[in-house]
Amino acid sequence: MNAYHLVVRGRIVLETGVMEGELGINDGVIQTISPTQHLLKGVQVLDFGRSYVFPGLIDAHVHCYTNPEEGFRSNTAAAAVGGITTILDMPYDSPDPITNVERFEAKVQLLEKESLVDVALWASIAKGGAEQIKPLAEAGAIAFKLSTFEADPYRFPRIPDDEVIKAMIFTREVGMVIAFHAENGELIESLIAEYINQGLVAPRAHMETRPPVSESVEVLKLMEFAYWTGAKLHIVHVSHPRTLELIQWFQQQGVQVTAETCYPYVLMDVNDLERLGPKAKMNPPLRERSDVDRMWNYVKAGAFNLISSDHVPWDLSRKEAGKDNIFSAAPGLPGLEIMASLIFDYGVARGHLTPVQFANLFSHHPAQLFQIAAKGKIAPGYDADLTVIDPYAEWEIDERQFQTKARITPFHGQKVQGKVIHTIIRGCTVYDGKQIVQQPGFGKFVAGSAVKGKTRSDFVSR
Repeated sequence: MNAYHLVVRGRIVLETGVMEGELGINDGVIQTISPTQHLLKGVQVLDFGRSYVFPGLIDAHVHCYTNPEEGFRSNTAAAAVGGITTILDMPYDSPDPITNVERFEAKVQLLEKESLVDVALWASIAKGGAEQIKPLAEAGAIAFKLSTFEADPYRFPRIPDDEVIKAMIFTREVGMVIAFHAENGELIESLIAEYINQGLVAPRAHMETRPPVSESVEVLKLMEFAYWTGAKLHIVHVSHPRTLELIQWFQQQGVQVTAETCYPYVLMDVNDLERLGPKAKMNPPLRERSDVDRMWNYVKAGAFNLISSDHVPWDLSRKEAGKDNIFSAAPGLPGLEIMASLIFDYGVARGHLTPVQFANLFSHHPAQLFQIAAKGKIAPGYDADLTVIDPYAEWEIDERQFQTKARITPFHGQKVQGKVIHTIIRGCTVYDGKQIVQQPGFGKFVAGSAVKGKTRSDFVSR
């Protein structure tokens, strides 16, 4: 038998269960899965013993350029250390959002020079820009993200309802997902003005001015639009169980709607916001402890399609701007480097999730949802993207050691069981447990798979 380029041994996490076996890899692709160890011969052999070998983890919600001081180099280094082999980068870049083909193609060129992991790119539209969806899809966008809340009139605008419906029709025609940041600006802005007028600017005010109804009412509207247009709708960063329950109700009616939550919404609550202030501020906000418990129960039950980081690496100054007024702090947390270990610790290490459920949330389901070919599972013919986690390793999160320039996290000092000890992309080690061993530009662009040949029609008849 000829030797494989690489043989990987360990507790292999397949779709059907965990197998103590080995993988034979050639030219960056999985060729063979053996249920017997020490059977395959390899030019290089990596034996991970009792550690889990997961299919490469996918983070579907990353903001590499929201903070222009960061970028692909630092953020994808963080991804590699965190066991993330593919990221889906959001389009709300500073200074210019990704709303046309020229900017999209320039970003592709940038990632191919600077990325350390594989990268797919979200696209968005400007107000009145729904006609850009087809050309952006053909340029390789993985999906489209819009907002019902105006975080910034240029970079992150609220798209009016008539444009939302047009966008849903266009994304349906190209066979792609359309996702939304779903919050109601009228409710939120009114409450914030009222709180500021009364001098109520302590951290908890951030949650109270973005109540659960400000999320659920927008999700309801979007799902009704999806019912009539036939769009593939995805709701990002679900923060409250009521929202998930409404999503389940529409799923039962046949609406193509999927849901993601982010790691903070199942690990922290509003008490952490009160304790840590701006360090724990994100949009939507952290919720009550009872809501978090219900969210975690839904994760265990498989109700969420995936968990993401919503990684935003703000520097300390942008957070400290809100030390006396929570509304002045930038919203968002880093997560690429620590998310997988934190969820492994809280889920797999404590017996709340099986390794297969963990792989579903971070590999299988994201790849299926976003139609990412040859990624998301360990199977012959798939890319040899592998994330190795030692389930027995205990370590402490230290924000001072982060790969990003923004060294800040509410999880600083937390002890964790389960550590990423190796990250492999296309059969090559990128992170060896101690350091990054590849150079910027190793990461490749992952193009979307737009469906072509459909013609535009009006609302789907029911």
